[in-house]
Amino acid sequence: MNTVADPMVARAGDEPGGKLLDNLMHFARTLRAAGLPVGPGSVIDAVRAVEAAGITKREDFYWTLHAVFVSRSDHRPLFDQAFHAFWRNPQILERMLSLLLPRLPREGEPPGEALSRRLSEALHPGQGENESEGEQRIEWEAALTYSDREVLQKMDFEDMSSDELARAKAAISRMRLAIADIPTRRFAPHSRGLRVDMRRSLRAGLRSGGAIIPLRRQRKRHRPPPLVILCDISGSMGRYSRMLLHFMHALTSDRDRVFSFLFGTRLTDITRLMRHRDVDKAVDAVVDAVDDWSGGTRIGTCLHDFNQVWARRVLSQGAVVLLVTDGLDRAGGEGLAEEMERLHKSCRRLIWLNPLLRYEGFEPKSLGVRAILPHVDAFRTVHNLESLEQLAAALARPGSGAEDLVRWKQAM
Repeated sequence: MNTVADPMVARAGDEPGGKLLDNLMHFARTLRAAGLPVGPGSVIDAVRAVEAAGITKREDFYWTLHAVFVSRSDHRPLFDQAFHAFWRNPQILERMLSLLLPRLPREGEPPGEALSRRLSEALHPGQGENESEGEQRIEWEAALTYSDREVLQKMDFEDMSSDELARAKAAISRMRLAIADIPTRRFAPHSRGLRVDMRRSLRAGLRSGGAIIPLRRQRKRHRPPPLVILCDISGSMGRYSRMLLHFMHALTSDRDRVFSFLFGTRLTDITRLMRHRDVDKAVDAVVDAVDDWSGGTRIGTCLHDFNQVWARRVLSQGAVVLLVTDGLDRAGGEGLAEEMERLHKSCRRLIWLNPLLRYEGFEPKSLGVRAILPHVDAFRTVHNLESLEQLAAALARPGSGAEDLVRWKQAM
């Protein structure tokens, strides 16, 4: 397959009747509609690059457009699907129509075989709008309980379209995490405190001449504990990492003492980047700063670096740790149990968030999962808006999820 097989594509040097320029512009609009940052300047660069490189070989044509349109590693899978669908597959409309119905992954199906909903909507805008409106009307008339918000709450982040992702991000930005306050070592004045504040009492006695010394009382000050988030950004977590970044930004904007870290093959501190007021700029800065996005996973090595360098800085005063990972470790869990034990002993609560827990048939069989599970205080799923809201409610109740955790540990 040495030439571009699409009959609409002409050579760069064709007569004015050629369709290459029109197809390049349409391909750029498709990428932009699917979520890639493609502007007019990128289209001009793509035309010049194709004129310079030629299109005699499909591989050269692919990498020419890839060099122009792909600026981040997380955009690569979407570009790859869009390229092969737009420039080669003649049955793309049929495949997009099949995505309008619910679909379960088949065993043995290679990754990337099915087009994403964002790509299908971008390639064929407007397709399914009338059908979706009809489906909504039928649901409403039949049951009178249809709620678009309820559907969005339960929908997996992996299955969301571009519009649904935007609405989910807006919902995440409004989330608040209510962690129960804990007593600190400092004291604050309080009329019914159990401890007498001698300094304030003596000062009050001097005001009255010293004849009577009124007792001033105090009690321990309460404040929310620090929150530390360790989020996996490996390839298996790629579809959830960006949405979790929005969740981390919402937490950072809502409270103080939130420390955020990303890990794949290495550990990256993104706490300062998450403090930017604009969530989109914050997420873009994080993606640019991380070198191992959608790569492999070395959980044990990254937790070792965290325990050695960051634990004493951020785990003071009874911090709560959120470990977001699927537990799939490239190193086979080597050294992971020891690092998890140390992390567990260094914090007040260690909560493991695993998107694989959404599957009914999930079992703790991998070495990474079996190494992590004995050292956590709670084990919860995180794959949609409903799971994030349940997490927020669970953190306000320190003992929640204990029964489920015991059941998972017994299944090992």
